[in-house]
Amino acid sequence: MAIVLSLTKAALAIFSGILPLAILSQLPGHKLFVSLMVLTIALWVSSNVICRYFSLAIISFLWGCWHGTTLLTQINILSQGENNIIATVKSINLSDDNKQHDKQKVVLAINQIDGRRLFPPVRVSVIWPDELKPFCAGQQWKLKLRMRPIHSLLNQGGFDSQRWAIANRQPLSGKIISANIINDNCNFRQKIISGIKRQIGIYNYHPILLALAFGERHLLDQKNWQQLRQTGTAHLMAISGLHIAVAASFGVLLARAIQFFFPAHWVGVGFPLFFSWLMAISYVWLAGASPPTVRAALALTLWLTLRGFGVLCGAWQVWIWTLALILMTDPLAVLSDSFWLSCLAVAALIFWWNWVPLTLVRSQTNPADRKNWRNLPLCWLHLQLGMLLLLMPLQVGLFHGVSLSALVANMWAVPIVSIITVPAVLMALLTSLMPAVASWLWYIADLSINMIFFPLDTLQKGWLAVGKNSILASYSGWLAVIIWRFQWWKSHSIAVLVLCLVLWGFSYGKQEYRWRVDMLDVGHGLAVVIERAGKAVIFDTGMQWSAGSMASKVILPYLSWRGLHVEQIILSHDHKDHTGGLAELIAAFPQADIRAPFYPVSNFRREQFMLCKRGDRWQWQGLNFEVLWPGSLTQNSKNDDSCVIRIDDGKHSVLLTGDLENKGEYQVIREHGGKLGSTILQVPHHGSKTSSTPPFLRAVKPALALASVARYNSWRLPSKKVRRRYKKNNIAWRDTSVSGQISLFFFNNNWQVSGYREQYMPRWYHQWFGAREYDE
Repeated sequence: MAIVLSLTKAALAIFSGILPLAILSQLPGHKLFVSLMVLTIALWVSSNVICRYFSLAIISFLWGCWHGTTLLTQINILSQGENNIIATVKSINLSDDNKQHDKQKVVLAINQIDGRRLFPPVRVSVIWPDELKPFCAGQQWKLKLRMRPIHSLLNQGGFDSQRWAIANRQPLSGKIISANIINDNCNFRQKIISGIKRQIGIYNYHPILLALAFGERHLLDQKNWQQLRQTGTAHLMAISGLHIAVAASFGVLLARAIQFFFPAHWVGVGFPLFFSWLMAISYVWLAGASPPTVRAALALTLWLTLRGFGVLCGAWQVWIWTLALILMTDPLAVLSDSFWLSCLAVAALIFWWNWVPLTLVRSQTNPADRKNWRNLPLCWLHLQLGMLLLLMPLQVGLFHGVSLSALVANMWAVPIVSIITVPAVLMALLTSLMPAVASWLWYIADLSINMIFFPLDTLQKGWLAVGKNSILASYSGWLAVIIWRFQWWKSHSIAVLVLCLVLWGFSYGKQEYRWRVDMLDVGHGLAVVIERAGKAVIFDTGMQWSAGSMASKVILPYLSWRGLHVEQIILSHDHKDHTGGLAELIAAFPQADIRAPFYPVSNFRREQFMLCKRGDRWQWQGLNFEVLWPGSLTQNSKNDDSCVIRIDDGKHSVLLTGDLENKGEYQVIREHGGKLGSTILQVPHHGSKTSSTPPFLRAVKPALALASVARYNSWRLPSKKVRRRYKKNNIAWRDTSVSGQISLFFFNNNWQVSGYREQYMPRWYHQWFGAREYDE
């Protein structure tokens, strides 16, 4: 008798097989891969349905691992020196008349390398040189590229760009050495976008119109995007399942209108279903077939197929079938935040409608009530309330905040986008050959977006940044629904109260360590956080650039995630890679004191400022701080004028040195030779060969040295000579380029070190891709 798995069980097997790809510390090697293949065959030929289930799960796991291993192999091959490639331009040129601006980032799909076809194609981002012909999507180029793997800054509370790069199969960045164009024709999508951009350039919200029509968000204003994100409406301006569904619904209406002219025997359900699918697929193509839109198209295709063949199935069945289809098509989607947002949003909706039904909608006693349009606002409120409560864990986990006004914002914005904006955009695209009609439709779409933004300034104030302590609390919506549905609050009130207290205890329980020090991964620069009892001191603030700083990118998200309040900011010296985030930190913590060996130029009260000079001592949260250097204030504080501070708790100590170099080190030894001994040393000047002199290391005698360095830095830091010097002195070495954020935990009688890559999040997609060398 044949053993057959049901479609639902098969989908569950596929999902459970690919899911571990998100948490594996490393992918299986060749021997393990072969062993699992043999096990899969043995399980499949058995006559047991459970064995068949595990067999399908294992083969799905191996399918996902093959995709990951293939991508990593391509990374290693392509990042070895210079490569001759043939690539297709994927990025849309949104500049006027396809001219280009300075430092435009362009995405290329590599089709061939050294005459060999590459499958699947790998994407690489490059900075387009000014001297080359302006690019446009669809062009083919023969290029000599020097490529290197994406290497993410890894910190608690920060964005994981390395995971994003793997999930989107864009793991490389490159530099163009030479280029020759093979085919300079722009593709049809580029021509359409360029033409539409000229038409809608007069409208206030034309960047958002471009985002809604084509998925091109590069021109979006940062202020508008912040408003959308902090009101929980950003999903409306990124083409996703909602927009594809609206396009399909629009297609059904158009098909029904066309059927009005058909003979009666031609009218059926098949044509509207096919036409809605065609409309949705066309919209996906216009959106550049980005991963979220392709996933939405797969889900829609499956649903329309089931509907077309009259297959009767439940909502949960369609959900798990869709997940299995998506993950079989692209196993690396399991690493994508947008994938989890979409699939868990749908799961939350199904759960909400099943567990918290709106009686007025589901009433069978009075069918007229269900069809009463007056009930729509109540239905809409019910739906949005469910989304707010059940998606809170995702909001906290991915965005590290909750919008208290999201319910009101979405109640206002979603109907406008669904009923006015997206249909107007689609109609404008369809009538683009009739400029007079299209311009009115674009005007309506622009006006509707203006309506959406009207209340957002006020609603934006409802954004509440939260940290890791709120993760368990964010599941209270799910817990409340389950307790309410089973009536446990009546029958087991004491148990429910104890459960709530236990969850609160886990969220806000006392830490085992006495204090901690975190060296944040800020690339080339320095930012150290000293933490105790929910308070923090910041030593240096990282780099600054024209569009932002490490304060906004790394330090502030970290502080928010940890729930820390900054009481003091210490600047080692007056270099931009150490002071770049000062202004933003002061804006976030205006009451924080500032200590530096120079007068920083920033917006702060003079009474906040204190000099950092030799001999200063103070206590903070029971920790002793002592300034060992510099001896006097200088007008422009340089490397050897760095503020050197020793922190100790009576048993353990940390020596922070800034960018001290050999001259400064000898002076510090002369002044404090006998008092330099420390448990932990922050490596001076990022491990350059002008620092970490042997006498200095012998005077400090640290057990561990921590260096803040970027993997791809222009100075080839840390110096190999300096690394050997630390090794010779039996000093353990950790640096941020390898470990990401490095955390030190100090207990009563011992201490412990943890790195983000090695201990916090040891994942295969967090590895150091490519050659593991320091001088790169």
